[in-house]
Amino acid sequence: MNRRLTGIAATAAVLALSVAACSSSKSSDGGKAAAAAPAAGSTGAAGAKKDAASATSAADLGGMDALVAAAKKEGTLNAIALPKTWANYGAIMDAFTAKYGIKINDANPDGSSQDELNAIKQQKGKSSAPDVVDVGQAAAASGAADGLFAPYQVATWSQLPDAQKDAQGRWYNDYGGYIAIGYDADKVKTPPTTLKSLDNPAYKAQVALNGDPTKANAALSGVIAAALAGGGSLDNAQPGIDFFGKLKSEGIFIPVGATQATIQNGTTPITIDWDYLQASAAKDLKAKGIDWKVVVPTDALFGGFYNQAVSASAPHPAAARLWEEFLYSAEGQNLWLKGQARPAELDALQKAGTADAAALAALPAVTGTPQFATQDQMSAASKLAVAGWAKATG
Repeated sequence: MNRRLTGIAATAAVLALSVAACSSSKSSDGGKAAAAAPAAGSTGAAGAKKDAASATSAADLGGMDALVAAAKKEGTLNAIALPKTWANYGAIMDAFTAKYGIKINDANPDGSSQDELNAIKQQKGKSSAPDVVDVGQAAAASGAADGLFAPYQVATWSQLPDAQKDAQGRWYNDYGGYIAIGYDADKVKTPPTTLKSLDNPAYKAQVALNGDPTKANAALSGVIAAALAGGGSLDNAQPGIDFFGKLKSEGIFIPVGATQATIQNGTTPITIDWDYLQASAAKDLKAKGIDWKVVVPTDALFGGFYNQAVSASAPHPAAARLWEEFLYSAEGQNLWLKGQARPAELDALQKAGTADAAALAALPAVTGTPQFATQDQMSAASKLAVAGWAKATG
């Protein structure tokens, strides 16, 4: 369950995620993307088709058939930091390989967003360098600013609202979810329904986050959710830090990064993490005899997205672009949905009647009004955590 670490003080900004789905699927680009980057289908000077490394759309290569042919010729896709149990990535990678015959090398499956950016920089020019990344919003923004990502607009670009993509096509939201509480029903006899309810002696030495909030986006998001539940705001995460400090002083919170291994050995019977990771873990844990329950707390509905990007120095540029086309097709989006993550184009899938009904029905129930943070708010929360987390929970 532990994966998306930021590795730096700036952490992932959370973008709008509605209760039923994502925001409206209608594009409001207003020409911005076209002005900032070559328009989809551009063939460059004198009408010559572009090579894959400079293609900003499949049309630049002559269409999807040409892109598929070029990707198959490359034969390989270098991914990084994609655990098979994270958002159904195991099934997604298998489906891509089965469809196109392209081998996927997944380096450092449990790596961080910062590890992904570092790999692009450090392995530039090598055949092992990443072709694509899946990163938190802060890493997406910094990677784009550093020129690490290539502009590319997938065929379904218009179905991603402005707020969920870079105008130049250097990154775009892929899937998201809500902070949730997971618990072992056999060990936790009083089911928690709110974050505030975790302040209970019955939960002594049971509550954990998915990582360190000074480094991990999921953990920091858990702290922000606790702040919202405890009278704080998106502009003030201090009540969340104070809350976990109080739980630590009472012996309730344990500073152990929760994983399926810690759940199985009984170290972390209550975890605070993204709902789709909790739901995915529940399936795996059931096979091991653990009855893992998931509840989105009623006192704080806080959600966020991760992002896709194509490396500007991808050794397999056609495969990289085909990967993005696959992920943003109905097939790819539904595979994320089957992993109980809410794909960025869910609203469009529902309107088109192509969303997997069973997977949609299996999403953890949510109630209340979602809250979202700007990047500045997330950065401010991160600074508070860096400055005060160790003191509060040490």
